[in-house]
Amino acid sequence: MSLKKWFKTIPGKDRSANIALAGKQVFYFVAIGIIAGLGSIVFNYLCQFGSHFFMDFIAGYRPPSPVGEQHLLLPSGTSFNRWILLFLPAFGGILSGWLVYTFAPEAEGHGTDAAIDAYHKKGGFIRSRVPFIKTIASALTLTTGGSGGREGPIAQIGAGFGSFLATKLNLSDRQRRIMMAAGIGAGVGSIFRAPLAGALFAAEVLYRDPEFESDVIIPAGISSVVAYCLFCLVFGWGSLFESPDFTFRNPLELGPYIVLAFVLVGTGFLYVKSFYGVTALFRSLKVPNHIKPAIGGLCTGIVGFFLPQTLAFGYGFAQKALDNELTIPFLFFLAVGKIITTSFSIGSGGSGGVFGPSIVIGGAIGGVVGKLFHIIMPGIVTAPGAFVVVGMAGFFTAVSNTPISTIIFVSEMTNSYHLLLPSLLVCSLSYLGAQKWTIFHNQVKRKVDSPAHAGEFFVDILQTIKVGDLMHLVKKVELIPHDMIFLDFKKYFSKTKQHYFPVMDHNERLVSIFSSTDVREVLFSKGIERLVLVQDIGTSDIIVVTKSDDLNTALQKFTTRNIDSLPVVKEDDHGILLGMLNRREVIAFYNEQVQKMKNKAKE
Repeated sequence: MSLKKWFKTIPGKDRSANIALAGKQVFYFVAIGIIAGLGSIVFNYLCQFGSHFFMDFIAGYRPPSPVGEQHLLLPSGTSFNRWILLFLPAFGGILSGWLVYTFAPEAEGHGTDAAIDAYHKKGGFIRSRVPFIKTIASALTLTTGGSGGREGPIAQIGAGFGSFLATKLNLSDRQRRIMMAAGIGAGVGSIFRAPLAGALFAAEVLYRDPEFESDVIIPAGISSVVAYCLFCLVFGWGSLFESPDFTFRNPLELGPYIVLAFVLVGTGFLYVKSFYGVTALFRSLKVPNHIKPAIGGLCTGIVGFFLPQTLAFGYGFAQKALDNELTIPFLFFLAVGKIITTSFSIGSGGSGGVFGPSIVIGGAIGGVVGKLFHIIMPGIVTAPGAFVVVGMAGFFTAVSNTPISTIIFVSEMTNSYHLLLPSLLVCSLSYLGAQKWTIFHNQVKRKVDSPAHAGEFFVDILQTIKVGDLMHLVKKVELIPHDMIFLDFKKYFSKTKQHYFPVMDHNERLVSIFSSTDVREVLFSKGIERLVLVQDIGTSDIIVVTKSDDLNTALQKFTTRNIDSLPVVKEDDHGILLGMLNRREVIAFYNEQVQKMKNKAKE
């Protein structure tokens, strides 16, 4: 049935109610988009002013910017000073560490992972103070030279407002989760000028397997579009990066792209292990948490003293790689150094995202491989910059398990849509090669593993199994004549292991039922055994199932009166008993089916 026809079948009052509900929900998602967009604008201003003051005015370091993001302030006349650059990230770490660990410890690290954890385990709840603390702490970390991305704090701003709004409106946990995820999509989509990818990312990043949270895509799409438009109204339209018009025309080029995929998997493994190795190291240090980001900042500054290109965002160097302006050694040290500085900046408890550095690392590795193959086979690999674009997508796929949204992300960010074929190949191979690790530790494998969906799949599986599938477990029992006196039944009862006793009339039709519990009062009452008939004990309000009922329905009927056995009757005549179905055997059959499904999934 088409949506239009279905809508016409809804009664007038219900249709009006549905329209009102849809309008209310759209209003919520637009509001989330507005707050996320404003948050992106504020955070971008903080990063611009902070970078100008700390990096430019104090240290004299002026890294290049991508084409879509020009400096808002004129450069200062300060001379470049490596020694100031050495200690500047530690200063940012002190401020960030004090702010985070004093007011909102959950704002440490990369915010997207915290938002994923809130989705799965906390009912979508995020404390209202977290987005504000995360914004300021991230700005301090990143503008003093710490290596990280902007998507983490922006994701928490949008997610935090979505969670706050749902909580204030007393909405359900499910609705709060959706609104929180919509905030993630809006924040990420706006700050990177990739609204479609932002919506898909919010739905895909929650799981390690290539699954989407389908309930999230449309809400996140609405919020992401609104946030993107607001952001671009202030900072201009267009993509973050500008790339040459790369095209894919030679199938032989797929060979070097396959090599690139394997290199990206290896680099991704190094990145994840380095990041969480540093994280574990700092958690084991016997020093106050407030001090740890400063120590991580000092380690970052040491690397930045020799490789200043590895500090802060690094997007400008990714732009230069796209324009084929950087050498192979420069790109190599940019990638390796960025892995180290990001690990120390964020893994020590500093605040920032991991997507931004991944884009720079992947682009640098792609540039190295592209340039090497251009030297080896210039007739086939004619544009090394194309490998930068594909490297960006493939690397983040390898570390995040988000192949689909990442392909769209990089295409929107670089305004390059002619490399979808090699991007799809490289991302697919990267995903397959890197499934065992992820930079987002709070991702769960599948929906069935998420507390957010606890119970849903139990019901789904039960609804696929019919009572008719269990007829081999349905036990044949004798019907008790309704006019049998209790004294005769007592003799029968002493010889049977039956617990439920269907009662029949003269036509052998089911008319009532009673259990062994129901006979207890009569059993120990002397003098009435010859007076009481079984029809006096049984209830005529019989709960039955048929072959066409599913097991979910059957279990609901079991629990209605806390009974352990149900009569199975004919579909068209509930007076004809086919047998009795026990609750224990229903549960055992369900467990058997689930085990079969698990075994099949492993094959």
